[in-house]
Amino acid sequence: MATISVCMIVKNEEAVLERCLNSLRGLYEELIIVDTGSVDRTKEIAARYTDKLFEFSWTGSFCDARNFSFSKASCEYIYAADADEVIDEENRSRFLTLKEALLPEVEIVQMYYGNQLAQTSIYNFDQELRPKLYKRCREFIWQEPIHEAVRLEPVVFDSDIVITHLPQGEHADRDLAAFEQMLERGEAISERLRDIYLRELYFMGQVDNLKKASFWLEALCEANAPESDAFQQAAALLCRKAVLTEDFTLLLKYGLKGAATKGSSELCLELGKYFQEKKDYAEAILWYHNAIHETESLMALKASTDEPRERTKACYEALGMQEEIHTKLGTGKSDLFDCEKSM
Repeated sequence: MATISVCMIVKNEEAVLERCLNSLRGLYEELIIVDTGSVDRTKEIAARYTDKLFEFSWTGSFCDARNFSFSKASCEYIYAADADEVIDEENRSRFLTLKEALLPEVEIVQMYYGNQLAQTSIYNFDQELRPKLYKRCREFIWQEPIHEAVRLEPVVFDSDIVITHLPQGEHADRDLAAFEQMLERGEAISERLRDIYLRELYFMGQVDNLKKASFWLEALCEANAPESDAFQQAAALLCRKAVLTEDFTLLLKYGLKGAATKGSSELCLELGKYFQEKKDYAEAILWYHNAIHETESLMALKASTDEPRERTKACYEALGMQEEIHTKLGTGKSDLFDCEKSM
């Protein structure tokens, strides 16, 4: 049977920590909790569950704290847990079965991360597979009968275990502040983090966040072709900032360039919002039509479904065209342009 070290980093988690630790009882051989500066009862609660409680001076980097927690582990596998997670009884049973049957060559086990849409988040799906269990010491294996080479890709197993995410609130302010600090320090943002930052800005960014990211977004556009996803995502956010700050030069520059190439649902949605706010409802409907039917969403599925449909409905209502809501929007017809002829 595989042995497991649970490694956690925590800070001010008194409201949820006990709930998480109770759901993990019996699943591990070792519990390591690293506190990064709690001022509530977090350490007191943690001490009731383990004597392997460590303090770590916060460096501004979650990876530093994670690496420190992993360095304290001694079991075969490490389970990376967060305080706002819960494993219910059905999935506890699956976890125990996994421990019994886990093959030694497996180096990473993925589990489903669920309940993601309960609060505003950057995710489009309620659950997704994430790596959660890691083999502590990796073995290097040579392969191929000739021109042999060490296997570089880890052996990953996708389990059926579902971890329920039950956050007490949003972390958007914390995450956006971390990205802004990276920009201030001139640190490069990797492609993986770039996608997350763009989504954070789209889902939770306020006008101040967009202002702070503006130079980075414009640089992203300059470095990528207009038909690329990176350009289209950045252009949509720049258009949002342009509307909020009434910077119409910025709106024209990135709105026209983005729409004239590949386009995206997010970009079309922002242009539709602009015309809706100007009470040019027919023009807004054209852009909402493009968001739904002519382009694809790159950051948020709702940008091609619920939001443009609801806004189209509001535009038809403002035009006094109640019947159009059912005959065109309700059936998904693509002749939304006819509203201009009916005015």
